[in-house]
Amino acid sequence: MTDILEVREISKDENNVLANMVGMDHEQVLFCQDRATGLKAIIAVHNTVLGPALGGTRMWNYANEEDAITDVLRLSRGMTYKNSISGLNLGGGKAVIIGDSYTQKNEALFRRFGKFVESLSGKYITAEDVGISPQDMVWVNKETNHVAGLPGKSGDPSPVTAYGVYVGMKACAKAQYGTDSLNGIKVAVQGAGHVGQYLIKHLTDEGAKVFVTDIHEPSLKDVSEKYGSTIVGLDEIYDLDVDVYAPCALGATVNDATLERLKCSIIAGAANNQLEQEIIHGKAVMDRGIIYAPDFMLNAGGVINCFAEVDGKSAEWAMEKAAQIYDTTTEIINGSKANNIPTYAIANKMAEDRIKGAL
Repeated sequence: MTDILEVREISKDENNVLANMVGMDHEQVLFCQDRATGLKAIIAVHNTVLGPALGGTRMWNYANEEDAITDVLRLSRGMTYKNSISGLNLGGGKAVIIGDSYTQKNEALFRRFGKFVESLSGKYITAEDVGISPQDMVWVNKETNHVAGLPGKSGDPSPVTAYGVYVGMKACAKAQYGTDSLNGIKVAVQGAGHVGQYLIKHLTDEGAKVFVTDIHEPSLKDVSEKYGSTIVGLDEIYDLDVDVYAPCALGATVNDATLERLKCSIIAGAANNQLEQEIIHGKAVMDRGIIYAPDFMLNAGGVINCFAEVDGKSAEWAMEKAAQIYDTTTEIINGSKANNIPTYAIANKMAEDRIKGAL
């Protein structure tokens, strides 16, 4: 693996997919198209040194195909680091389906996607991500056995993901405030999807004051009624006077514009690739005295849950493994403070060292 300080960022102005693959050390990218079902998908396999590449499928209505490519390359690389730092014998991969998850889902589309997954002969194992449900994976499973997160097995990974984010947030609070109690803490949760809702339950159960935003109005109404969360606007979330900013939707929300507005002292959420440019914004966050919990470490509960299914381990094992995110978060924060190095770089090196040890 390349040293993290030399990792090349994807350029949105560059359409050379192969150059971006080389820059981020990807092994394979599969473009999938089926006119009959309307399927447009991309599967990216980043690294299989530690084992088959496991990572969820995301369904999102991307503005253009370049955005989809950028997303799947960044997400798949993140899965390599996530699986490595979690001590799992898995590599990193990811898939995106271009489309509206509320209006364009059907069995034929997911079965056709399943055939593409099957064509990789086990090199990539898929599961749920944003816009995808366990039922969608049932359809995929009709064409391939390289699927995790199925009903009756490990099921929806969201509860385990949210639990890992919750315990990691507590570790951040311990480092920043001297106590890991979240009672009375103000948290801005960006995204009220499955993971966001489970996280909000953990937070309100402990007495935190939660502010929430989401593009989907029914989800906002649901969490407000269930947990008494305060609904705020999509843009307003960045200006709140809170202790914790918890991005739980799409990535790149920590950037030049938002950092000037954020008033939090902790960034800890479930979204992938929260730093728009990790080298620049990872240091900027540290310079502002904000503790940033590296996303691929913090949100690893979902892939831990999927690995439990693939490896025949119990649900109890998955929760115990996710609970260890508290200790990993503490180790990363301590390493950052001791060496004056951004937390993302500490986490990346931990993941890279394990992969190097397996070569």
